[in-house]
Amino acid sequence: MGKPTVWKTGELKLDHVSAVSLVDQISRHIEGAIVEGSLAPGGRVPSCRDLAVQLGVARGTVKAAYDRLVDRDILMTAGAAGTRVVDPLPPFFTAPGNEARESLVPQHFPYSSHQALPFQMGVPAHDAFPGALLCRLHRQAVPEASTKTSHTDPRGSSQLREALASHLAIGRGIQCSPEQIMVTAGFRGGLALALRAIGGAGKQAWVEDPGYPATRLALALSEMEPIAVPVDIAGLDVQCAQLLAPDASLAIVTPGQQAPSGVVMSLQRRGELLRWAAEAGSWVVEDDYLADLSLSRRPVQALAAGRGADRVIHIGSLSKTISPALGVGFVVAPLSLAPRMVEIATWLGSSPNVAIQLALARFLNEGHYLRHLRRMRNLYVQRRQSLLQALKRCGVTTAEAAGLAVLLPLPDQADDERLAIDAEALGLGPVPLSPWFVDRTTSRSGLLLGVANVLDRTIDDDCGKLLSLIKKRPHPA
Repeated sequence: MGKPTVWKTGELKLDHVSAVSLVDQISRHIEGAIVEGSLAPGGRVPSCRDLAVQLGVARGTVKAAYDRLVDRDILMTAGAAGTRVVDPLPPFFTAPGNEARESLVPQHFPYSSHQALPFQMGVPAHDAFPGALLCRLHRQAVPEASTKTSHTDPRGSSQLREALASHLAIGRGIQCSPEQIMVTAGFRGGLALALRAIGGAGKQAWVEDPGYPATRLALALSEMEPIAVPVDIAGLDVQCAQLLAPDASLAIVTPGQQAPSGVVMSLQRRGELLRWAAEAGSWVVEDDYLADLSLSRRPVQALAAGRGADRVIHIGSLSKTISPALGVGFVVAPLSLAPRMVEIATWLGSSPNVAIQLALARFLNEGHYLRHLRRMRNLYVQRRQSLLQALKRCGVTTAEAAGLAVLLPLPDQADDERLAIDAEALGLGPVPLSPWFVDRTTSRSGLLLGVANVLDRTIDDDCGKLLSLIKKRPHPA
């Protein structure tokens, strides 16, 4: 997590009738911000003039507070670089403890400050990322975005929504108008919007087992009860789901490429799911996170395309196909639910940065996105095959392809979560399989090895380090 480099002064409120002088109040607030960690060593404070205007006091009052802290070796003047917190801090300062910082770190979401690691999932190929192109498109979009001084459309940029509508019609078979599309902060933003719109609190929702752990957590936070439904070679078992929770109001599925197995939902199961939704008046959330990057076949038509689409909320993301750092996803709302979703997006939502949206609109409209997808499919197929072959050279014959990953099974009682943590210390990023299962007592142990950042020049060494780690760690009988 990065340290704050510029002090945010919004919480500094002065009490003009207090017995404590204004100079003391300002200096104490700055000192408190340093102790709490909101102003890091080396962080910059506003100029005397700017802070004085913001607080409505004389410039000399702010200067006196700054001078007091400079005299105590807490602040230092750095000429054109402004006034900053000294680095390192004086010994009498107590920095925020690691415990406090760690308590604020999300425990169920894998993120890191480093570049993508070998075997890491959910990230694109770093060496094939179209960074220069996206940077150029973003530079071109900044002037247009900077001149917009009115409120932006809560659904997102019209240019991006139009580009997405065109892509969805061609690539996913979805016939929708740009007015049905809402640009969101990735998949999580889209799921939050969908769950609010359907008002599912206190109701049940079918989820895939194994399936994306964050989806179950999101349902729990939305006060819905996730019902684990087995997944087989045809996808989510709809008949079993109807026996487990016949009154469910929602099903969340990854039909284009199931996570983590990589299976594609069969046509029969798709029909059963859509018929259930129509007859029960329930909703289907289609998590289309990787359908654009199907490696084994031409991407199948989306659930939100064709008959039964009026009960499907389609959620897409550009995180896996381009980059999660963009933080851009989208929702295609069924016509009957669209007004409610627009209302929620207007008052409770927040679409991504306008310049990013305009740059992505050009990325799609100019054909870069389809060319990028074609290159990535070819690259990932090659890297997945290279990984399977490298594991075979190391004596592993049980590994199997699973979408954009390779599943490496482990003995049933192996602690795959501990292994994943230990592997990161070696510069590797495998994902443990067991947390994807709802019932941990019947879960399978294994490691999911993402293929995006597997490189031929290091693949044998990376596989060797991982397998050596697995052999060294004892497995309970």
